[in-house]
Amino acid sequence: MGYDALFRLDGRRAVVIGAGSGIGREAALALAAHGASVVCADRDLPAARETAAGCGGDARLLDVLDSGAVHALAADEPADVLVFTAATNVRKRLLDYSAEEFDRVVVGLNLRASFEVVRAFGAGMVERGRGSIIGFASIRASVTEPGQSVYSATKAGLVQLLRTAAAEFGPHGVRVNAIAPGVVETPLTRQIKDDPGWYAAYAAKSALGRWATADELAGAVVYLAGDAASFVTGSVLYVDGGWTAVDGRFDPPN
Repeated sequence: MGYDALFRLDGRRAVVIGAGSGIGREAALALAAHGASVVCADRDLPAARETAAGCGGDARLLDVLDSGAVHALAADEPADVLVFTAATNVRKRLLDYSAEEFDRVVVGLNLRASFEVVRAFGAGMVERGRGSIIGFASIRASVTEPGQSVYSATKAGLVQLLRTAAAEFGPHGVRVNAIAPGVVETPLTRQIKDDPGWYAAYAAKSALGRWATADELAGAVVYLAGDAASFVTGSVLYVDGGWTAVDGRFDPPN
């Protein structure tokens, strides 16, 4: 294969779960632009259809909390590339968290649903002897702050789930990786964006001094999806503007 085709995805089918908005939408558009046929899955079917219309793909209704539906989609749409972004965050301090919120965030969506998605699509990839699974973790898998306890725990758990899948699926030709964004302007971060002080503090934390836009994550998806990353598995790719590299923002005098 020539280097000019490293990022081409012609002839490959990609399933993007969470394609209705944000990072998932941009990932679907980018994968299609590099030649993949894309299935856009989301619990918001009109939003999935809008994304599909923009990339020449197909739209599917999917609630990732319905494990039967997840396995049915994996059977109906055998994937060479799987991208999943679905997650939620309840920002509360530990002593204010309820057991119901913990179960919904940890057991229900961020971990249990991810577990089912990886198993459902991974089984077919292992059987076919090829594939790339890309899950979205977060900088919160390694650095945290007050109010992020449960979300951080789920993202750290997701990283280890994906690393274990990489170890188990690797002998069958299947790669599994995580992308860890920093702060990105998506519907999930609207609460922060609506608070000018909070928004500015997060912008100042990164080395680049700003938030990311969702399309700035698309390149990482394309890279991990195809042959450019043929020997990359079990990795966490930080796309965080330098957030995890910078310990504080004070610039000492000379």
